[in-house]
Amino acid sequence: MITTDLTPGSPCWLDLGAPDVRAASAFYGAVLGWDFESMGEGEGESGGMEGGVFKKDGKTVAGLGKLSEEGARSAWMIYYTVTDADATTRAVEGAGGTVRVPPRDLGEWGRMAQYTDPSGGQFAVWQPADNKGFELADEPGSLSWTELYTSDAAGARQFYGSVFGWQFSDMEMPGGGGTYTMITPAGLTEDRMQGGLMQLGEEDLSLTDGRAYWHPVFAVPDCDAAVAAVTENGGSVQMGPVDAEGVGRLAVCLDRAKADFVVLTPSSPS
Repeated sequence: MITTDLTPGSPCWLDLGAPDVRAASAFYGAVLGWDFESMGEGEGESGGMEGGVFKKDGKTVAGLGKLSEEGARSAWMIYYTVTDADATTRAVEGAGGTVRVPPRDLGEWGRMAQYTDPSGGQFAVWQPADNKGFELADEPGSLSWTELYTSDAAGARQFYGSVFGWQFSDMEMPGGGGTYTMITPAGLTEDRMQGGLMQLGEEDLSLTDGRAYWHPVFAVPDCDAAVAAVTENGGSVQMGPVDAEGVGRLAVCLDRAKADFVVLTPSSPS
C-alpha cells in the first residue's frame, strides 16, 4: 500500500503535463471525482489555466501543468521521496541514468529533480521541506500503485535498487503471462509494497516508441463506471476492464491527450 508517511524511496507526488489544462482538469474531474484548484492564470490555448492541483474531498492528490517540453508526450510523472536530491542525482548518474532536470529548490516547498533510467523511463524525486507531498493515498480517487513497463526488467531492478535501495519480489502471472516484479521500499515489510515492474517487448511499448515508462494506478470504487466516464469524456481504453485474482478489477486507460493511467477497484479483503 502507498501511504503519506514519506518513507524514503516511496511515492510522494505525481503531476501531469497536459497540452490543454482546462480539458485535463475536466476529464479527471469526471473520471476520478477530482476538484481542480488553479495556482495561476496565464495567456494561452488552455483557456488561461496554466496549472494547479487536484483535490479529492479537500485533500491534495496530484498536480497539473501545461505541457511545455518540445516534442514531449502528455504523461504522468511520479515523484519519490528522498532525503538528499543531490546525492540521488549522483546515484542516478553512477547507475547509468541521465538527469532531465537538475536538483533545484521550489521556494520553501522542497527540492526536486527529474531523471531518465537507462531504458528511457522518466521519474522524479522530491526532497521535502514545507510541502511533504500528496495528502491522500490508497483511497478511492487517489494513487494506490505505481507501475513500470520496460524492455529490460533485470536492468530496471539493478538501476532502481542502486538508486533507491528498493526490495523486489517476483510472482508468475496467470496463464503464462510472464513474471511480475513487486517493489517495496528499503527496510519495510511486504505489506508496504508500492508498485511493480513488468517486462514487455519494445513492440508492446508503442506509446513511447519502445522506451520504458511509468504510470499511476488510481483506486476507484467502481472500475466499470470509471471506464464509462473515460470513454464518455474523450478518453480511451487500452485493456479491460478485467478481473485480476487477488488484485481487483482494473482497466488501462488513456486520457484525451493519450496520457496513460490505470483505474483499479481493489479486491475486498478475504
